[in-house]
Amino acid sequence: MAERTIPLVDLGHYSDGSEEEKRAFVKKLGDAFHSIGFVGVVNHQVPKSLIDDFYYAAKCFFALPDNVKKKYEVPGLSGQRGYTAFGKEHAKHSKVADLKEFFQIGQEVADGDAIKSEYPDNVKVEEIPDFTLLGGRLYSEFERAGGVLLQAIADHLELPNDYFDKRIHNGNSILRAIHYPPIVEEPKSAIRAEQHEDINLITLLVGASAGGLQLLNKEGKWLDIVPEADEIVINVGDMLQRLTNNYLKSTTHRVVNPPREEWHKPRLSIPFFLHPRSKMDLSCLDSCVTEDNPLQYEPITAGGYLDERLREIGLKK
Repeated sequence: MAERTIPLVDLGHYSDGSEEEKRAFVKKLGDAFHSIGFVGVVNHQVPKSLIDDFYYAAKCFFALPDNVKKKYEVPGLSGQRGYTAFGKEHAKHSKVADLKEFFQIGQEVADGDAIKSEYPDNVKVEEIPDFTLLGGRLYSEFERAGGVLLQAIADHLELPNDYFDKRIHNGNSILRAIHYPPIVEEPKSAIRAEQHEDINLITLLVGASAGGLQLLNKEGKWLDIVPEADEIVINVGDMLQRLTNNYLKSTTHRVVNPPREEWHKPRLSIPFFLHPRSKMDLSCLDSCVTEDNPLQYEPITAGGYLDERLREIGLKK
């Protein structure tokens, strides 16, 4: 078994534990984010059968011919719904496209919230009806688990426990199925996903079908992240880094190419990017601005920041 590089926490200790267990969970979660930026979570209550079923449906989608997949690429949506073809997205500081294609599923507003007008409809795949249906269910499960984790993060930041609740209700989160096809020729300086930080508040990632995920630690060393079965990997995104004035740092990570003898193996991963509502104020929290850590960022809304970042990574013109 590969050596464990990130701490592991049990979400049940927070959601159903005693006050002492909750405090211990919050401390362990905070320590993990400050020391290495990633944490593994078990007992998250996201059904394994649902994850497995969505993985299978995603594999079926990416196995479709390119001309069929491209039917589900919608101009003008900046890749925020439906399919994005191979070679379209690149990391913020890179001009070379990542070696991936992906499909994105977004928020379904069911309670009459006026924010529904901000969100395009999800793209349904005629050939595989279960793909977006299962994706919607998995989206809801990730949203629930992510909400509990943000309550623990609010506790760590000494904010009201429900600080994020209203801010993420019907938020602009994204479930992304990412397919890294087999590598058929020497890559032109690109890896499967170049080093980057995530845009959102937190990311929840279920175990990928192959290895390759690495984080950059504080000593500047790349470490492999090898999640165990039923584990979700969590990391801080740039929005949370911005809100906390760098108190919680967004961790640089990447997906490297496999050894040449494994180039024929594709890779599929399913991250959930937890975003707030677009009007959330990302101005740095007063409690995170100190003499030792002066104000690092100008005020901006979550929607304004997302727009800025989508342009930087090539998805929005």
